Amino acid sequence: MPVPVPQQRAVPAAETAHGADLTLLVIEDDPAGTFAVPEPSSTTGARVRVRTARNLTEAGRLLTDDVDCILLDLDLEAAALPAGARADDADDADDETGHPDELAALKHILRIAPRHAVLALTAEDDAERAAEAVRVGAQDYLFRGELDGRLLSRAIRYAVERKRADIAQHQLTESRLRAQENARLERGLLPTPLLDGSDLAFAAHYRPGRSRALLGGDFYDTVRTPDGTVHAMIGDVCGHGPDEAALGVELRIAWRALTLAGLCGDDLLSTLQQVLEHERQSEEIFATLCTVDIAPDGRRAGLCIAGHPAPLIARQGRAAHLLPYEDGGPALGLLPQARWPRRQVELGGSWSLMMYTDGLIEGRVGPEGTQRLGQDGMVAMVNGRLDQGLGGEALLEAAVTQVQELNGGELTDDVAVLLLERDEARIRRRGGSASRSRPCAA
Repeated sequence: MPVPVPQQRAVPAAETAHGADLTLLVIEDDPAGTFAVPEPSSTTGARVRVRTARNLTEAGRLLTDDVDCILLDLDLEAAALPAGARADDADDADDETGHPDELAALKHILRIAPRHAVLALTAEDDAERAAEAVRVGAQDYLFRGELDGRLLSRAIRYAVERKRADIAQHQLTESRLRAQENARLERGLLPTPLLDGSDLAFAAHYRPGRSRALLGGDFYDTVRTPDGTVHAMIGDVCGHGPDEAALGVELRIAWRALTLAGLCGDDLLSTLQQVLEHERQSEEIFATLCTVDIAPDGRRAGLCIAGHPAPLIARQGRAAHLLPYEDGGPALGLLPQARWPRRQVELGGSWSLMMYTDGLIEGRVGPEGTQRLGQDGMVAMVNGRLDQGLGGEALLEAAVTQVQELNGGELTDDVAVLLLERDEARIRRRGGSASRSRPCAA
């Protein structure tokens, strides 16, 4: 019957603190009884307890949580493998030439004790096999004839510390790979605007408040439907954790699918609220949202606000100001039967429309940082940048940088800002013509 492999302890054996007592498991088969393990010596006052197994089956039973290091005699034959493990180790039983693998026992130990330090024991004239043992996974090797208590004690502590370092390095590498994989995943979840065929220019700035994250609870998207209407959306899930970020991605993807399917205004927001109610972790979670649908001719738009800050509009020759928001509806997830009226807005020929989340306006200002920037402060700040002739990504980057400077450091909340611009003179120079398809119905 197969011998069960003892469960590895939660804190690896190799993580034993320097100077603490250690337990050594010796696995050797000496029928003549001529080999004896020398008493390990220590100058630190710590003890090395020795436990002996005559074969691998017995070693499996003695490999308990308190074992820190294993001293394995490489002369153990492959036939000494436990009966239940021979099938699993069949690939190690023979080498490439078909001869018995001289390191089969070592490979078996490394397999059942992956987090323990291992020392290989061999004869003085077998240095090549000893070196191969280290290459396979042992921390070090010792020669029988040169073995004494002082050398054994030092080798045990060296092996334990080296195994601990190897485990730490492996965990660090895994952590870095996981971080890279998460970064690629999060980048893939950020939206790619679908604006082919549109005369509008697009820019966006996104910065999560969560440390070392690429994705936060803020979300945005922009698509152009076949009738020529450009739809833009920006939203904010309350909270800052990974669950909120995931919910924001779900809402964004749902918004794009529903928009491309022809939904708009109250119908779209009502459906999004159903999505949020089904996907949120608790009933306290809600999301604010702002959507605009810009007519194919680019001169007017429909605006829906669900508890979100109103967009900012800057028309040619006029100062930027906020679009009307008095008749907006509540945030998604607050009222089951809520409604979100759609307001018609005249944009004009040339304009810049900026949509943003509250992370941009809630930074602190003033000599002691006691006041919030607020929407009025943001409008004044943007007007100053527009007077400098900034637009597109340069405008957004300058605005976010100034908000951070006023705040006295990094913003703790997520920040998402998107900008849509229309330059009628440039469109005329290019010979563009406005589509007369019907935009989203009120």
